[in-house]
Amino acid sequence: MRSSATPAFSCLRLLRRFRRSKRGSAALEFAIVAPVFFALLFAILETGIMFLADQLLESITQESARMIQTGQAQTASYSEAQFASYVCSEIPALFNCSNIAIDVENYPSFSSIALANPIDGSGNFDASSFKYNTGGPCDIVVVRLFYPWQLFVTGLGWNPSNMTGDKRLLSATAAFRNEPYGGGACPAS
Repeated sequence: MRSSATPAFSCLRLLRRFRRSKRGSAALEFAIVAPVFFALLFAILETGIMFLADQLLESITQESARMIQTGQAQTASYSEAQFASYVCSEIPALFNCSNIAIDVENYPSFSSIALANPIDGSGNFDASSFKYNTGGPCDIVVVRLFYPWQLFVTGLGWNPSNMTGDKRLLSATAAFRNEPYGGGACPAS
């Protein structure tokens, strides 16, 4: 006849053996650390890609603004759609051309430039006030490009979104005086 103390004794012995065993501890530690590690890794990758996209948008803006600054867009009578098509031809695969918003305005002086924030109080992008006015020779022009960038890893207490729907509005601006492409010289300012 077996005593009832034997199963209790073998369970205690099994628990002591489990506690002393070091096999599998690395896997257990990795299982605890892995979610935080991968979340941080993906957040770093997403931030890097977002900064890359922002720099590409800046380059596209500078290239597109040069078309206006040198008078090529004006002498070729580019419409807003034609200028948008030119901008789209400069865009790499990282962007969707249909999501880029373009604002081109001219001003009488650099001190009169007033740029409104295109994000309304609710966090929505509002491009309704955008214009396409390239100005003439020697006019001061501001070209702005905007792109709502979708974010995916917004946890860990750091969320770079500035719009609803976990989006970040990327923007790039070029302010310049048009060259005197019609001949002559620009007046001293």
